[in-house]
Amino acid sequence: MLCGVAIALIALLGLAGRPVYVHPQTDPLRRADAIVVLGGTAYERFDVGLDLARRGYAPQLLISRSTGLDDTVMDKYCAGQFDFTVSCFLPDPWTTDGEAREIGRRARIFGWQHIIVVTYTPHVSRARYIVSKCFDGELTMVASPSESGLGFWTWMYIRQSAGYARAFLSRGC
Repeated sequence: MLCGVAIALIALLGLAGRPVYVHPQTDPLRRADAIVVLGGTAYERFDVGLDLARRGYAPQLLISRSTGLDDTVMDKYCAGQFDFTVSCFLPDPWTTDGEAREIGRRARIFGWQHIIVVTYTPHVSRARYIVSKCFDGELTMVASPSESGLGFWTWMYIRQSAGYARAFLSRGC
């Protein structure tokens, strides 16, 4: 009996999380004031941000260098020569909340009204919630490709759910 209830609860949580983590709401692309790429690995998200900037979706590209200053892979993005402005920063604190605070700070300085935010698929919904706490303008959320497999998605459900709990309790921005 208890095992059946546990299986039913896990199945229910899996179905409830599907539209939040597996198929989050993303938005149609249109020109914005800046493109912001949230940090972490896999690096494909940074390529997505570069591609959007090259295609003219925004004149500024802001990259969270949350993998640290000693990550030489990030030099391709942060020290490269481009036809648009690229800025990189270390979030403080080293979380999505820290990234959102920096986004809000720069938005006030530069007068951003609309930004495109790039992150990986299971993080899109939570990132939208956290960034919107610090940025009052329009958000266009873009999902970069994610891994697949039961192990990855199990970890993402746990990690993103815990992150949501922390974000709901946070008084940031």
